Amino acid sequence: MTFRENYIRTITFNAPLWLHCDFYITGAMWAVYKKGLEDIVLKYPDIFGLYTLVDYDNMHFSTEDIDDNFVTDAWGCKWHYPLRYLDGVVVDHPLEDISKLDSFVGPDTPVPVLNEAQWQDEIEKVQAAKARGEFVMAHTEHGFLFLRHTYLRGFDNAMMDYADPDAEPALQRIYDKIITYNRKLVDFHIKRGTDYIEFAEDLGTQTGTIVSPETFRKWIKPAYAELMQPCKKAGMFVGLHSDGKTLDIIEDQIEAGVDVVNPQDLCNGIDELARRIKGRACIRLDVDRQVVLPYGTPKDVDDLIHEEMEKLGSPAGGLMFAIGLYPPTPLANIDALANALRKYGAMWLPGR
Repeated sequence: MTFRENYIRTITFNAPLWLHCDFYITGAMWAVYKKGLEDIVLKYPDIFGLYTLVDYDNMHFSTEDIDDNFVTDAWGCKWHYPLRYLDGVVVDHPLEDISKLDSFVGPDTPVPVLNEAQWQDEIEKVQAAKARGEFVMAHTEHGFLFLRHTYLRGFDNAMMDYADPDAEPALQRIYDKIITYNRKLVDFHIKRGTDYIEFAEDLGTQTGTIVSPETFRKWIKPAYAELMQPCKKAGMFVGLHSDGKTLDIIEDQIEAGVDVVNPQDLCNGIDELARRIKGRACIRLDVDRQVVLPYGTPKDVDDLIHEEMEKLGSPAGGLMFAIGLYPPTPLANIDALANALRKYGAMWLPGR
């Protein structure tokens, strides 16, 4: 079975032959652990996949070193990246003063402009990749819609936009600009025949959604559907990444068009995820990186993966893992994690 077929079988509940895991090993981890981390990655090639050489000897990370690193993105949002290899925060918002909206021009979507012959070549490349067993994927930027609004306006202003009826006309104009930007990306990947597109942003806090479920349904859900439904009609699979507790809107995500949800495990609750969405959409589970992985014991890690496989897995499929590794996660826990994924990954396979 090819990688592509197994991935599709997992999404469609059609008995995959192996458990799919995505690892995101931050540069900070390589900088801290160097060869020790490399040894574990090489020890579990069936879990970590193809290994790309990392020049960790020349990498350095410390939470004591604050970088004076500022970058302005295509939208005019100024970012500060204080810690090397990790994400930043927007510190200057081009629409903090809403009166600037009339003169604000958003960026062009960064997709190629192709002539007819180039399009034919692009489509043939995608078809060839599928024939080789590859699963052709595309991604939006992180913060593609709701978070982009907060980047443009600033968080407090963005929250007031949702709360103040007088702000709704301007809010709709901002959403229209963001949707238009992303729709060009969607149309490009529909035309080239992409298998899957993942939309990405964060909608939750530690204890609930950033905006109320009612606000999500009024503003964000229809915008999601406007971007996701054309993908669905074209036969593409749709994924949505979101950190935080999003349990109250996960079913709305599915209704908007999401095939693969990406909830964090412990803040949403493993039992609640099983009760609410198991079997309704493929779960690409984000394994806890706040308590168990960085501060638990290897047994805690093993127990967590076992529980998640037992409660969220099935012979039909519908479960993947997405795992981010950040300091101070110890090497012993990474080894335990890989071993647990190998050990319990075959739990639901026939005859295993």
